Amino acid sequence: MRGGIYLRIHAFLERRFPERRVFLKSDSDTRFIRLSSETQIVAVAGLTVFVSWAIVATAIVLMDSIGSGNFRDQARRDQQVYQERLNALSTERDRRAEEALAAQDRFNSALAQISTMQSELLASETRRRELETGIDIIQTNLRETISEREALKRSVRDLREQTAPDSPEQVLAATAPEQLDFLTTALSETAAERDQIEADAQSALAQRDDLELELALTAQRNDQIFRQLEEAMAISVEPLNKMFSSAGLPPDRILEQVRRGYNGEGGPLEPLSLSTRGEEPSPDETRANALLNQMSQLNLYRIAAAQAPFSVPVNLGQVRQTSGFGYRRDPKTGGRRLHKGSDFAGGTGTDIFATADGVVTHAGWSSGYGKLVKIQHAFGIETRYAHNSNLRVKVGQRVSRGDHIADMGTTGRSTGTHLHYEVRVNGKPVNPMIYIKAARNVF
Repeated sequence: MRGGIYLRIHAFLERRFPERRVFLKSDSDTRFIRLSSETQIVAVAGLTVFVSWAIVATAIVLMDSIGSGNFRDQARRDQQVYQERLNALSTERDRRAEEALAAQDRFNSALAQISTMQSELLASETRRRELETGIDIIQTNLRETISEREALKRSVRDLREQTAPDSPEQVLAATAPEQLDFLTTALSETAAERDQIEADAQSALAQRDDLELELALTAQRNDQIFRQLEEAMAISVEPLNKMFSSAGLPPDRILEQVRRGYNGEGGPLEPLSLSTRGEEPSPDETRANALLNQMSQLNLYRIAAAQAPFSVPVNLGQVRQTSGFGYRRDPKTGGRRLHKGSDFAGGTGTDIFATADGVVTHAGWSSGYGKLVKIQHAFGIETRYAHNSNLRVKVGQRVSRGDHIADMGTTGRSTGTHLHYEVRVNGKPVNPMIYIKAARNVF
């Protein structure tokens, strides 16, 4: 049975691939090679497989070449987009820096205007008190003059009653020359004194009207100064209040802590003294004391702002931020770990500045930090500046915001020249950009 199937298959192949002979002739002999149907099928199959392999290999090579070209084009486009993004971020950073400088100028101008207005307010208050004192003196003199005039009138009336004749003998006696001269002189002096008193009274009334007008103008000027000061206080205090709130620093608690540290009294911000006779303070005194309290609050804000790290530790025009706060891939080990600060890359020796007033608690080598500077500030805040090439401060030294404390380097556990900047609150690391962003358009 199997032999019959084989014969039928062989016959089918013979029809499709008849037996062929390949003759090989030499000078002395002729040979041939017989190609059976099976041999031809194997040869055709092998040739087909080879051609197919060649086609597939060529296609793969072409596809790899095309894919490599597309990948390079895509990488080039991504690089171009990344470069444009960096340029846009650089432009935005410069614009923010200009806005911050403009805001600082506005803040300084507002402080200068507030100081000028405060001086004008105190001068106006002094002038108002002088005017009130002058009016009281004039009114007192007027009352005394009126009293003297009434007394003279009564004296004249009494004199006339005493010289009035009750009988013919008295009429003759009254016509004596001495009495007549005395009466004439007394009446003339009384009339002259009365006219002088009336003139003085009219002058006093006119002076009183002038003083009342001047007092009204002074009150109007005071009201204008008060409004300008109140508007300046609203413009100055509100951004500072928002800045501290955005940084997670409760304004009331911060101001109270600063007030405890600066509890001296006196000077231009001392409240106006009120009456000791139990009188209610005037509206101007109430407004003035409210403004002085706001000025005192603004001064406390200024002191607190200098003690919190609201500024940038480097000149943004010379560096770029390369890494932020949070979990990231460790460039050394490749593992995932918390990055406790912000990195700013720049050239070796780039100036590094203190971001707030404080005291240097460490200035030296510290394991992976390399050359490290630690500064202790108020409110439990500490800042760290790592990987420096040179330190410019010593332990125990008191520094102010903006002081040059170190030079940028790549000491310690670092892959390149940069500043590693940390902010810690009560020992716990927080994102430094919270403070820097909160201070935008304020300083």
